[in-house]
Amino acid sequence: MPKKDETQPHHTPFQTFRRSILRGLALVLPPLLTVVILIWVASTIQRYILVPIERAARTSITWAIADIRPEVPGADPEDDTAQIGEKYFQRTENGQWIPWKVYNSVDNSLLDRDERMPASGGEIYERYVQEKFLQREITIPLTVVVFVLILFLAGRFVNVGLGRILWNTSEREILHRIPVIRNVYSSVKQVTDFLLSEREVKFTRVVAVEYPRKGIWSLGFVTSESMLDIHEAAGEPVLTILVPTSPMPATGFTISVRKSETLELNITLDQALQFIVSCGVVVPAHQQTGGTEVATEIAEAVARHDAELVEAESGPGSELRR
Repeated sequence: MPKKDETQPHHTPFQTFRRSILRGLALVLPPLLTVVILIWVASTIQRYILVPIERAARTSITWAIADIRPEVPGADPEDDTAQIGEKYFQRTENGQWIPWKVYNSVDNSLLDRDERMPASGGEIYERYVQEKFLQREITIPLTVVVFVLILFLAGRFVNVGLGRILWNTSEREILHRIPVIRNVYSSVKQVTDFLLSEREVKFTRVVAVEYPRKGIWSLGFVTSESMLDIHEAAGEPVLTILVPTSPMPATGFTISVRKSETLELNITLDQALQFIVSCGVVVPAHQQTGGTEVATEIAEAVARHDAELVEAESGPGSELRR
């Protein structure tokens, strides 16, 4: 009879249930949060960009094509329709006259939705413009095209000398002088400049440094050999290190540290980023010292995933893909 393993911990039913819930959350949360974020982005774009553009376009088109008359000469007071030449008009609920074609088009569309006809001619015309010219399958592609065109023109404008001077002047004299907007704009601009800059930041290796004080170790990416003045003041080689923040490594602190005070880590850049984004939960398998069970399982899953990717890239047809 096999001997019972004394080293295996005994789990109560509650602990088993809790572990299953945590595993289920680890499985469901990533795709669920991805969907939620995409829905939030889509609803934000619709609320603050698409809807205002549609409202402005609807108002402009209505103003341009509307034929609303307070009265029609010779119209029968008992009849809601009247004719002027070859054009028929329909009386609205508030007594205005609009072309029968417009009224009938809106009336038919609202009957299908079981909605009430607007009272004024202006509201009826806005409904007509929305149904005829501003359907979503038209406005969404058109908005994307116009937005891309605006981005292209703005980029071309800033690329030329005069455009760059005007933009930098407007930033310095307007945006950087308004108290509240100044702080928000500066922070957002730093993040966007880091993410969208064409200049590539090259990380040579991963190190650990005692920052922000002795006894506290932080992960950092070596970016360069620092500046000459710092090198001469230190009397030895100095490294420039980016210490990223968790869980958003796009921001961090740039520090200069003596090379002798850095610790070279035997991990890849991807493993370091996984460690930072997970707030230290995901530790590379060869660097583990006996962390929590959840952290171990996550790290093993990540290692298996990386191994599968390497195997897929080195499998049949990999040379053709390269």
